[in-house]
Amino acid sequence: MAATTAKLNAFPVFMRVEKRTVVIVGSGDEALAKTRLLAQSSAEIRIVAEAPEAELVAFAAEIGAQLVEQPYSAGSLEGACLVFAATGDEVLDGRVVADAKKRAIPVNAVDRPHLCDFFTPALVNRAPVVVAIGTEGAGPVLAQMIRARIDRMLSPALGPLASLAASLRDRVEKLVPKGSARRAFWSDFFEGAPARAMEIGHIEEAREAAAELMQRRTEARGHVVLVGAGPGAEDLITIRAQRLLMQADVILFDALVPDAVVAMGRRDAERISVGKRKGCHSKKQEEINDLIVDLARAGKRVVRLKSGDPLVYGRAGEEIAALREAGISYEIVPGVTAAFAAAADFELPLTLRGVASSMVFTTGHDLKGAALPDWARLAISGATVAVYMGRTIAAQVAGRLIEAGLSPDTGVAVVENASLGQRRLFHGTLADLPSIENRTELDGPVMTIIGDAVAGANFDLSTPLAAPVRLPVAA
Repeated sequence: MAATTAKLNAFPVFMRVEKRTVVIVGSGDEALAKTRLLAQSSAEIRIVAEAPEAELVAFAAEIGAQLVEQPYSAGSLEGACLVFAATGDEVLDGRVVADAKKRAIPVNAVDRPHLCDFFTPALVNRAPVVVAIGTEGAGPVLAQMIRARIDRMLSPALGPLASLAASLRDRVEKLVPKGSARRAFWSDFFEGAPARAMEIGHIEEAREAAAELMQRRTEARGHVVLVGAGPGAEDLITIRAQRLLMQADVILFDALVPDAVVAMGRRDAERISVGKRKGCHSKKQEEINDLIVDLARAGKRVVRLKSGDPLVYGRAGEEIAALREAGISYEIVPGVTAAFAAAADFELPLTLRGVASSMVFTTGHDLKGAALPDWARLAISGATVAVYMGRTIAAQVAGRLIEAGLSPDTGVAVVENASLGQRRLFHGTLADLPSIENRTELDGPVMTIIGDAVAGANFDLSTPLAAPVRLPVAA
């Protein structure tokens, strides 16, 4: 489970400043920087500076800001909705802050976070769209680095596209049904033909494409996506999965899916736990199948979140069959399966030239039958075997494989909570594997990797499965 997100000490909001006065007190570079920042808004800027530097004077004239060339006084704050103390003088900045607080005006003192009511973010401006990055004054350089990355991600055409969306909103509300159909329209608008036309500057073509979308969006059509949530770490989910989560009306998730991944969906999306863990099934698979079908028939966009990859021990086949039978459209988004995450934690090559050229994904339960499964024969011939959910039957797995001819000295790597910060790694041989069965403190999902390729792993952070025998010291 991911760590709880820390609480924000400064809550981000967007404040209306159109036709309202923002006062900046200062004469030099700090005042100029804040003036440049505020110039991106429609605020009426008042600069109070006893001896303003030439660059500040020139920029104030360029943007039409009011420049008050006189010593600061409390009256300079009259009518302000925001105040910036940017004098570079700690005493004077403190005075400006005190005067602003007496008048209940939010104030920011540049480079003095302990005096600030608010912090100025780094901005990515695609007006009317804006992305603000804040660090509560702790890391302005970090905020600028993040701003640069986001700036590269967002098209310059995003602003005009958002303006077009605003102009169409009333028509869309009249023509496109509320709910899933309307969300689907806006998703297609911002990612489809209108966006592509705006990207190349064809505004009229973008309008025509939007009109065509409105005509087609007369009713909601349900759609289901089976999404792999990965092995546990939320940053191992794919970009496509994250995008589809943001489009979902309903999110159905399993017990092992981290809260942080579920939280990637829209805040207003319905979230339903259908988790199944060993010994604790909240819903039968048939009930889950019926629920998915019913939601899709109601016109919902459904994301079915499954731990790891949906096609690896995720019972996706049964859900796919139900969707096919019901005639509901669906798609599958792969995820990082636990075997890959466990191998990465161990820096273990699952295939190794001259040692292991094939691999097997299995569950230990396959060994409960009388006949030895085919994968066991592959293990004996040199394949790397990844065993899912095998802690409680580790002794059976080891015993049957050794009995079938696999050397007791074959390498074994065991990972609990693969990919997570609290993961635990163990290593040893097939003969040592039964010891894991009695480790009841391992309450997270356990992945076991068996084979000669295990020898290529990094055991620096791993614990031996079997401690060495200590001989009694002679008297």
